[in-house]
Amino acid sequence: MSQRRRRVENRGHLLTERHHPGSAQLDSLSLSAAFNLMNVEDQSVPLAVAKAKPSIVRAIRCVSDAWREGGRLIYVGAGTSGRLGVLDASECPPTFRSDPKMVRGIIAGGRKALWRSVEGAEDEPADGRKAIANVDVGPLDVVMGIATGGTTPFVHAALAEARRRRGRTIFMACVPKSQVKATCDIDIRILTGPEILSGSTRLKAGTATKLVLNMITTLSMVRIGKTFGNLMVDLNSQACRKLVDRAARVVATATGLPRASAVALLRRAHGRAKTAIVMHHLALGCREAEARLECCGGRVRQALGGG
Repeated sequence: MSQRRRRVENRGHLLTERHHPGSAQLDSLSLSAAFNLMNVEDQSVPLAVAKAKPSIVRAIRCVSDAWREGGRLIYVGAGTSGRLGVLDASECPPTFRSDPKMVRGIIAGGRKALWRSVEGAEDEPADGRKAIANVDVGPLDVVMGIATGGTTPFVHAALAEARRRRGRTIFMACVPKSQVKATCDIDIRILTGPEILSGSTRLKAGTATKLVLNMITTLSMVRIGKTFGNLMVDLNSQACRKLVDRAARVVATATGLPRASAVALLRRAHGRAKTAIVMHHLALGCREAEARLECCGGRVRQALGGG
């Protein structure tokens, strides 16, 4: 028996692969009953995420510290896990005007695996090591391996290579440590249980992954000053009409100015919402406001004299 086939046959004990007794008759349920079953199962996901709070908070601190030092967050996964990592990475620049290099996503099988399954790609440890080498991971970087079932060789090999290069490592899975062990700095386990469609981790496990990745990048961005209160103040207001409108609303909310005045202020600030807010509150010119922000690490609250 091949090693790959043995791995497949041995996965049945995993929490994510177990049979869900409540959905045993899924194909014979009424549409309304099937909806209710799926909806109730989905409601359990945030509770499972909440139970992993200590490890998620540690991950947020790790990532935000790495960014302050000039490091990167690099997601590694296969299938749904890999796609969600790439998705989260791609959403950071338009949301936070972050450098695209700050958050990167690596998926087993490469770009073509984003649109179509590349069978067997997740079983290649050498490819995982190579992927980490290709992005030149170093001591300042954080590599987060995502494997909801916990066993993906591509992911574990990538983490091992990241450790060899002295990068910090995070692992996320939806199976307990007793079922699958991982060698990493921070180990996140979201125990979402069996899926209503047995083994389909694109369901609850995928939802849990999206929630965790959202939390890690969003709160890490907050910690490095990409927001003011709950406002997205570090955005590219010149990218498209939607962001021009959003920036105007952000400036109006943060300053109390009417929209027309906020738009005029934003123009004087060269489209930068952070700069506009500091200009207004401290009665500064554009250059002076930008200099003050730079001295405060880009944090609007500190630039305004807050804690």
